[in-house]
Amino acid sequence: MRSHEKRVNVCPRTQGKYLVSVVLTAVFAIASLFGTLLFSADAVADAAESQAVAQVGNATYASVQEAIGRTTLKNTTVTLLADVAESITIMPPKGVRNVTFDLNGHALQATESGGAAGFATITVPANMQLTIVGPGTVAGGTQPAVDCRGALHVEGGTFTSDATLMRFAETDETSAQGSFSGGTFTAPTLFNLLDDAKNLGYVTVRGGEYRGMIPAGLNTLALLSGSFSDLSNLAPYLADSLGLIPGGTSGDGMGDGMFHVGDLAISSKQTSVELDPANGLQQLSADDLLTLTGTQLNGIADYRLVMDSDQLQALNDQIDSAIQAVGKKKAFEAVSQNITITAVRNGADDVIDTNSSRGAGPQLRTSDHDGISTQVTVTIKAVAEPEEPEEPGKPGDPEKPGKPEMPRSGSAVQALAIISLLLVIASAICAYATVHLQSSRLHN
Repeated sequence: MRSHEKRVNVCPRTQGKYLVSVVLTAVFAIASLFGTLLFSADAVADAAESQAVAQVGNATYASVQEAIGRTTLKNTTVTLLADVAESITIMPPKGVRNVTFDLNGHALQATESGGAAGFATITVPANMQLTIVGPGTVAGGTQPAVDCRGALHVEGGTFTSDATLMRFAETDETSAQGSFSGGTFTAPTLFNLLDDAKNLGYVTVRGGEYRGMIPAGLNTLALLSGSFSDLSNLAPYLADSLGLIPGGTSGDGMGDGMFHVGDLAISSKQTSVELDPANGLQQLSADDLLTLTGTQLNGIADYRLVMDSDQLQALNDQIDSAIQAVGKKKAFEAVSQNITITAVRNGADDVIDTNSSRGAGPQLRTSDHDGISTQVTVTIKAVAEPEEPEEPGKPGDPEKPGKPEMPRSGSAVQALAIISLLLVIASAICAYATVHLQSSRLHN
């Protein structure tokens, strides 16, 4: 009876212990599962973070195209975070029309295979505006770097293609616009039309370095600044009064092969020169004067330098007067003559005498701009009138001391005889005085 009661009392305790064990096991399992889920979520987040290639604000994205789709009116900048092969189209959310693409030192390369094959690295649709800032690279490979039907502004970066670098289109519905203020652009053909384009649109180059050819016939292309390696078709695209200046030398002493757009200008190494009649004078031709003053154009060859013929003739008249004065030993007062040197286009009807001129090298451009001029000054030094020789003994003029006349030979002999006699007398007096002194000492 007691043993039965004992067994009955023990069973509830055993059941309690078993229940606690089950609860603890369940809690541990739940905690382990929660930790695993947390770890997995962190791992997924880390993996997503490591695959991010673009950023808008503080949010990162696994593709540039996705980042463009997440731009807002308050934040329209897409920043590249890694080098990526992706062909993108500027298609922001509704209401966003302007996107800035910051290359951030990375490279965006066109997709060469798959569904995007055959597309440019960047496509700008009509009514969209894209601004690209560098440093960084946009590489088209076998495709263009940019196809544009909207507006493209490039402020920096490196752009390359094995074909046409950038294509633009003006159609009945829309007109592309392009503006380049910086960057490096390298391709066999730099700019050209899209297949359905009637015209290029309005493209303006305001800076940058361009290595490649620009086709002829892009009549809405304007070159205002920049450096170019191929000048075969550039002349029609240069704005009025602009020309191409050959580049300087590189570190190895060779030319850099580039031509730089610059304003039409005349420069002189010396704007004022002086001629000395004492060193010889001769009449100056226009070329002589250009050489003398170091006056030249800034490399725009279809212009030439001419000078005012009346002023040049007046200078040569003064030179003749100075030559005659020197020949006749007459005085000549110093005179100065201003010479105006003007750049005029080849073939222009000039009011200035053009019988002597100087070009500026190979033909680089054509323009209707005239009237750029500079002025140099030529001075002929004065010539003093030589003084006539003065007559001797002229009143008021002190006589110069003459050389002492040498004594005649007879007088010299007499003088020597007298001197000898005096010496003899002096010797006798000295001898007498000596004897007298000695006798005085003996008596004493």
